[in-house]
Amino acid sequence: MPRAFAAAVLALALTPLAARADAPRADPASYVVEMVVAGLNRPWSVALLPDGRRLITESAGRLRVVSAAGEMRDVALDGLPSIYNGGQGGLMDVVPDPDFAANGWIYLTMSYGERGANGTRLVRATLAGERLEDVRTLFSGTPKSGNSNNGGRLAFLPDGTLVLAIGDGFDRREDAQDPSNHLGKLVRLDRDGGVPADNPFAGRPGAAHEVFSLGHRNVQGAAVDPADGALLVSEHGPRGGDEINRIRPGANYGWPLVTGGLDYTFARVTPFRELTGYEAPLLEWTPSIAPAGLAVYAGALFPGWRGDLLVPALKEKAVRRVRRESGQIVGQELLLAERDERMRDVKVAPDGSIYVLTDGPDAKLLRLVPPAR
Repeated sequence: MPRAFAAAVLALALTPLAARADAPRADPASYVVEMVVAGLNRPWSVALLPDGRRLITESAGRLRVVSAAGEMRDVALDGLPSIYNGGQGGLMDVVPDPDFAANGWIYLTMSYGERGANGTRLVRATLAGERLEDVRTLFSGTPKSGNSNNGGRLAFLPDGTLVLAIGDGFDRREDAQDPSNHLGKLVRLDRDGGVPADNPFAGRPGAAHEVFSLGHRNVQGAAVDPADGALLVSEHGPRGGDEINRIRPGANYGWPLVTGGLDYTFARVTPFRELTGYEAPLLEWTPSIAPAGLAVYAGALFPGWRGDLLVPALKEKAVRRVRRESGQIVGQELLLAERDERMRDVKVAPDGSIYVLTDGPDAKLLRLVPPAR
């Protein structure tokens, strides 16, 4: 090993992995928690419809609709492709089309295949009352062998295209650096599942033309910042190295060549925490908090929170409020930590209230509003 390189590796190995994830708890009196529904079984995503209904996916393969009055019913999933329920897989995200009021379209992500070859799939359907119609498979990602790191989160960009996160599959993490497959990538599609002509890898020989960015481990949170239209994502690291990233088309976010996290054996994944040509995260957490979603607060009920990021965390059992001023991160605090529950998803309603989905076999949909004055 050349002496200069050995010295660089040693210096990097002695560098602290990242600023610790510690953050103070918010005063529970600063918000009121309302119970919307309970008794959910391993829910993954909540979507807010323009007429006040809420859609909730459960990993085992159930889609539930909660009326504005709080009555919950199952949506019949006739015509939906078979869902693979292995490990972390199953039915994952649900997102309404930006023109849902006119077309009734919803988009669902799910695992497909079998244990030795399963992947992440995108489906579109029309929600007609309590059933699905005109179900169409729009995209099926590169299959993998393991049952972890599926990605699965969706977000609509301001131009009407959508981005789907696909995890690295855990056992094939090096594929996150290979543009010829979908593993460890964000892919960008039009609403019919086609490849936009301006995708960064469209037309590139040997590349998967759907790829929008690469070098991701397991993105499970995605939100568009209303201030500037930027796509922000939250990403699971291994032991540490959880990240918030700002996405640029065609950019490489480093995994597994660049990360602040340790492997599950406690060995370094790589000696490099930063390298020229790879995007650095906006924020990194060590130890891991396990970020499972992401929202940007732009409502009126909590005016002091406008522009802040809301990050539900599974391991940390809280929703992390990442405070920003002029787009810069200036502090963090923990919401709902007093409940000691794993947090799976978060959405901001048009009225400024905040919906939080907890995790597990007896989970809840909560709603946060300010205390009465």
